[in-house]
Amino acid sequence: MSNYKRIFLPDHYIFITMVTKCRNLILIDNIELLRNSFKTVKKKYNFEIYGIVILPDHVHMILFPEIVHQYPSVIASIKWHFSRHMEPVFELMSESNFHRREKGIWQRRYYEHTIRDEEELYKYLNYIHYNPVKHGYTKNVKDWEFSSFQKFADMGYYIDEYKCFDDTEHFEDLD
Repeated sequence: MSNYKRIFLPDHYIFITMVTKCRNLILIDNIELLRNSFKTVKKKYNFEIYGIVILPDHVHMILFPEIVHQYPSVIASIKWHFSRHMEPVFELMSESNFHRREKGIWQRRYYEHTIRDEEELYKYLNYIHYNPVKHGYTKNVKDWEFSSFQKFADMGYYIDEYKCFDDTEHFEDLD
């Protein structure tokens, strides 16, 4: 196993991707539980969700934690709360999951990237909002209801051409 080290830069946004175990399509079907998990964790930790998209098997978000060293605890708490209140997915549970009392809901790790400047922030925000189109869940960004896109459109961040486009011309792929 590698010696993974996280970078903790105060006053920076952090791009996060959390994925369900085996890409199980459970998040939209349990959207109220996921929303409640976020609300519950916000009572304990002070952080802003700058942008977010929830797809059936993964979540992309940009966090701004008040205390940067707490963001791993924020992610762990969201996953824990969701898992604690979700029925186990027994067909996805291995023997080691069972012994560790894991329910087989989330991949153990998550992807994180510290955003270093405004240009990168907007690049990741666009990536988040375009993700449902990329994965074929909708043809237009504006039609995916589990996203912060409309919040930014209402604030004038997106000009009209971005509100109903069908191509990837305006968004760089970060995968």
